[in-house]
Amino acid sequence: MPVELRKRKAPAPVPEPPAKKQSKASKVATKVKAAVKGKPAKSANANGASKPAKPVVGDTITLDGFGGEIETNDGDKTTLKALVDESKSGVVIFLYPKASTPGCTKQACLFRDSYESLTEGGLAIYGLSADSPKANTTFKTKQKLPYTLLCDPSATLIDALGFKAKGTTRGVFVVDKAGKVLLIEPGSPAGTFDAVKKLVAESEGAAAKAEPAADKPEEKAAEKPEEEAKPTNGDAVEEKKADGEAE
Repeated sequence: MPVELRKRKAPAPVPEPPAKKQSKASKVATKVKAAVKGKPAKSANANGASKPAKPVVGDTITLDGFGGEIETNDGDKTTLKALVDESKSGVVIFLYPKASTPGCTKQACLFRDSYESLTEGGLAIYGLSADSPKANTTFKTKQKLPYTLLCDPSATLIDALGFKAKGTTRGVFVVDKAGKVLLIEPGSPAGTFDAVKKLVAESEGAAAKAEPAADKPEEKAAEKPEEEAKPTNGDAVEEKKADGEAE
């Protein structure tokens, strides 16, 4: 009698080990990765437009709308374009982190003490910080500052100029009437003042060189000796006649 072979039952599959609980750190990392994949590039703003590049020396910026609206220490609304339009040859803006602090006081007083020499060529000087109009008015009054202080609590202009970090980075910005950036750099209280002083001196030197060049033709004409008047034929005859009578 043939032996019947029985089929063995397949062994039950080994259960998968339970998934390990993600640590808080790994959960955060997973969320961040997912968020980064779904986000647009960081350079785009809320409207989807790319953020404008920070200005550098030699750039000509579009003044209209640049930096948004700011306030004077008197509470009047203004813009960079309005300030430039009101100036004779351009605007100097020195930026400081906080009104009435030692470094900012030193910086403001350096510009105060040389106000006349810095502005005689037509530049207008302003201080700019994220302080309130009240704080800046107190600062201006106490230090007897001859120029207006600009208040930018939202840091729209400060950011547009590239001086926004955790707070306001100390620096200086100079732009002419056409919107050309003449100076933009961070620096110490004395460093920002020295940079403007140097720029003004160079501008005055260039203007002084241009003036003599324009005056040279006039000077040559003035220096040329007057030629003696030559007698005409009629005058010569009269002179000879007079000489004959005298003899």
